[in-house]
Amino acid sequence: MNNEIIGFDDLLEANRDFARTFSLGGFDGVAHRGIAVVTCMDSRIDPLGMLGLKPGDAKIFRNPGGRVDEVAMEALILGVHLLEVDRILVIPHTRCAVASSTEEELHAQLDARTGVDTSWQHLHVITDQRRTVRYDVHKVRAHPLVPESVLVGGFLYDVDTGLLEQIC
Repeated sequence: MNNEIIGFDDLLEANRDFARTFSLGGFDGVAHRGIAVVTCMDSRIDPLGMLGLKPGDAKIFRNPGGRVDEVAMEALILGVHLLEVDRILVIPHTRCAVASSTEEELHAQLDARTGVDTSWQHLHVITDQRRTVRYDVHKVRAHPLVPESVLVGGFLYDVDTGLLEQIC
C-alpha cells in the first residue's frame, strides 16, 4: 500500500536538495549562543536572520502573536534548564493580524471562508502589543523556574524595516 500523500512533491524534492549539503548531523541540540526567542508564526519573520544567528544558536518558539502562553513557558523552562538558554527574547511584530483586528473581525473572516460559525474558537487577540509584551516578559521573569540570572527582554519587530525596538 502506498502511503504517500500527493501535494508535497515540491517540498520533498527541496528537502532532498537540502539534505545533500546538510551539515548539522550529530548536533547536540543545545542553544550554542544561549538564546531563546518567542515570536509570531508570521512568515515575514526570520528569527535567526533578524538576530544575526545561525542554526544551532537559539531555540525558537512560534505562535500567533508571539505570546508567552503555557506551551511557550514550558519551552522556555526546558530551554533554560536543559538546553543552555540564558537569554530570552519575546518578539511580537508590527501589522500582526491578532493585534490589528478584533476577535469579532477575525471570526467574521473565518466564518466567511469556512462557511461555519467559528465563535467557539478563542483567537487570543492582542489589544495593546507594548503592554502585552511587557506582561509576557514579566511573566517569564517572575516564573519560579526561571532563575534571576536569565536575561529576558521584550521587543517589537517591524516587518517593513526589519528593525527591532526594545520595549523592556
